Amino acid sequence: MLYDLARPFIFSLDAEKAHGLTIAGLKALPLGPAPKSDPILATTLAGLNFPNPIGMAPGFDKNGEVPDTLIRMGFGFAEVGTLTPLPQPGNPKPRIFRLAKDKAVINRLGFNNDGQETAAPRLKRMRNRMGNGVLGINIGANKNSDDRIADYVIGVRNMAPLADYLTINISSPNTPGLRALQDKGALEELLAAVMETRDTVAGSARKVPVFLKVAPDLEPADIDDIVDVTVKQNIDALIVSNTTITRPSLRSASKDETGGLSGAPLKDLALQRLKDFYAVSGGKIPLIGVGGIANADDAYERIKAGASLVQLYTAMIYEGPLMVRSMSCGLARLLKRDGFSSVADAVGCAHK
Repeated sequence: MLYDLARPFIFSLDAEKAHGLTIAGLKALPLGPAPKSDPILATTLAGLNFPNPIGMAPGFDKNGEVPDTLIRMGFGFAEVGTLTPLPQPGNPKPRIFRLAKDKAVINRLGFNNDGQETAAPRLKRMRNRMGNGVLGINIGANKNSDDRIADYVIGVRNMAPLADYLTINISSPNTPGLRALQDKGALEELLAAVMETRDTVAGSARKVPVFLKVAPDLEPADIDDIVDVTVKQNIDALIVSNTTITRPSLRSASKDETGGLSGAPLKDLALQRLKDFYAVSGGKIPLIGVGGIANADDAYERIKAGASLVQLYTAMIYEGPLMVRSMSCGLARLLKRDGFSSVADAVGCAHK
């Protein structure tokens, strides 16, 4: 109810300004410990224990300022970033557009962030306040980099000691040429360098899990190649998917803005890509479902389609910050209703 009252004011502001005020408000918000999730929601992926499978997607907390607050709001994990080796301002403003009639957002931010060196000491402090929540760090390449693979190697060196898992983001549509790293040859070279660096950084200590974030705008041959390379390189999970450059039927005034589309209109495409990756991989690679997830039914549908975890972001803009708690409760009810004893038991059941 409070968010319903505040939303007209929030939506009267420029979208990026409103987002900045939201981060500032969360930093100042006094919150107690994270709510306890129903035990049925506890799950494990890549050796990490998640109190529940619902996470905050990257893009919300680009500079790693509030992952601890997100966990206290009820998320099982929070992924910060995308963080690049050097700070960069991103693309010219305006660059975020609400599509309220479609419950969607178009953004062309372009990896705007303060850089990994600025975020590192803050994230080191945050880890002590995360409780049972899991911290993911999403890394990317600088727009003007002469060697983007080298940027990811730097990102692994800088961020691996701070992260519960790292995400290699090669799927943003807002950095020119970045998605070309999804091509088989380039992907093999990139992931080989990333994993070699990860193993070197780890030494005899724990090797941080590495996830790969892919675009929804893929052809069947692309999916075959990505699965082949990720299995060969022992990537721990695939995140399916990022924003889309396609434009389904939209009603809002900003529907023709360039950038990546997220929110409700992405739901069907993201779900289909998740199914495609599960079918091609035969369930061999853990999957994380993202795109158009707005309630417990959506989360449950992704889990049944093959996702071990799910992430959201855009839906919170329209539904408010407490939606994650109702989603967790609703997901627990759905699992119990259908006779499952855990999230893991339900993963991929729609394919069986």
